[in-house]
Amino acid sequence: MKKYIIIFFVSYNIIGDILREISVLELKKLSNANIIDIRSMEKYNDSHIPGSINIPKVLLIKSYSKYLTKDRFYYIYCQRGEQSVRLCKFLNSLGYHTINIKGGWESWILNN
Repeated sequence: MKKYIIIFFVSYNIIGDILREISVLELKKLSNANIIDIRSMEKYNDSHIPGSINIPKVLLIKSYSKYLTKDRFYYIYCQRGEQSVRLCKFLNSLGYHTINIKGGWESWILNN
């Protein structure tokens, strides 16, 4: 009789918190999602994901407790998804529930 070992791999950041991600296609299926655009106000005013609010990255890092609560989920994006990954890891390590939008704004444009 053969024995099989099943191994699961999960991506952890350096503090051990799981990075959660969602595609823009999955995001479109959600209703009433708390979406945060961390790009500059100028880029947000140019164009953004409908229903999102703008909290530039620097502001969110400095004053996260002013904008976020630990009992809600937040979907965060930047231009390409790189800065939002790092920010989500940071916020998750503090006990917030953030989900990175894979590919950011550029992915949203490509899928519309």
